[in-house]
Amino acid sequence: MKNKITFDIKYWFVTIFSLFQIIFGLTQNSLQEIATGLWTIATSPGALISDYIGLANMGAAFVNSGLVTLLFIALLFYMQQKLNGVYIAALFTIAGFALFGKNLMNVWFIIIGVKLFALYKKDPFSKYLIAALFGTALSPVVSEMMFCTGINHMLSIPLGMLSGIALGFILPILAASLINVHHGFNLYNVGFTAGMIGTIFVSILRSYGFATESRFIWTTGNNGVLSIYLYLLFFLILGFGFYTNDKSFKGYKSILSYSGRLITDFIQLEGIPLSFINIGLTGLFSLSYILLIGGDLNGPTIGGIMTIVGFSAFGKHPKNIWPIFAGVFLGSLTKIFSISDPAIQLAALFGTALAPIAGEFGWQWGIASAFVHSSLVLNVGYLHGGLNLYNNGFSAGLVAAIMVPIISLFGKDDSK
Repeated sequence: MKNKITFDIKYWFVTIFSLFQIIFGLTQNSLQEIATGLWTIATSPGALISDYIGLANMGAAFVNSGLVTLLFIALLFYMQQKLNGVYIAALFTIAGFALFGKNLMNVWFIIIGVKLFALYKKDPFSKYLIAALFGTALSPVVSEMMFCTGINHMLSIPLGMLSGIALGFILPILAASLINVHHGFNLYNVGFTAGMIGTIFVSILRSYGFATESRFIWTTGNNGVLSIYLYLLFFLILGFGFYTNDKSFKGYKSILSYSGRLITDFIQLEGIPLSFINIGLTGLFSLSYILLIGGDLNGPTIGGIMTIVGFSAFGKHPKNIWPIFAGVFLGSLTKIFSISDPAIQLAALFGTALAPIAGEFGWQWGIASAFVHSSLVLNVGYLHGGLNLYNNGFSAGLVAAIMVPIISLFGKDDSK
């Protein structure tokens, strides 16, 4: 019989974070504006790029983020799931993408599909929970089919539900198989899988004359209030880690010694205090990067920062993500785009999926991989029509699949 899981410090951590999101949202708009905004978010397409701050309002975007994350925390606790690094990564990723693509309505049909797969296999649902959580990358499929096909809602809404359930059903088996393509050097494995599924799904739609609508909702001008909120949040996390680690950074260097290749769970390997220190530091680092390049703090970029923060419990640290930032920056010096272009801001943040390459083979290979990624990611979105929220995870999987064998020709760099 499974031991009963208590509401421990890790559950309190993610719960308090979710409440912070809600409380911050409630300070930005009236309750009526937030309620109206939540309805707009739930009944609108969520394909890339749909910044909920611009689609609705800031209050609704952050309340949506907090509520969606709380519901998933409740699901995990109900299932008596012990929180380790990968679940922390999943919850922060969900919180981030609930600012631009995931909402209180569209995430659940993917979950139902994975649940049905578990029943079909006669396995416990917990075996596929990770795939289910990250698989909500395909949530925009549900919204797209419901609200963008031009079909009467009496038909389009059930069609959207069934589409999400069907994609959720096939997701776990494909995620388990496709990890072999990149050998664990892409931290967003389900994003890679979702990209493959989304490409096939959208190709079928297009062959029947259905065209997915391109979207670009990107807000600017909110760096002041958002930077204050985020700096406060990450300093609090860092301070808590520092305090619980005997008021010191003792032992933190050990985290920097890991490559980050799947599976690297810092919660299990190094404990909660050092993991919290790492989370706080990478949050501050990635936030500062966006501000230093003159970027924008909005739903998509905060989603990228939150994803980095979550994976700081599961593979990422400043030593293996800075080469990714550097590679994208160098790309902007020689290519046709600017470092502050929206897609390139996201390429740097979400491109840290390739951090294990820098950690395993050396910083120069991390830079080279990010340099390639910054070009590829601009082109693969068309394949899945923006219906895979983890577009960078799809691109990173392709980059890792090509780069790792090439890097291996030259041997591992032991000087890293």
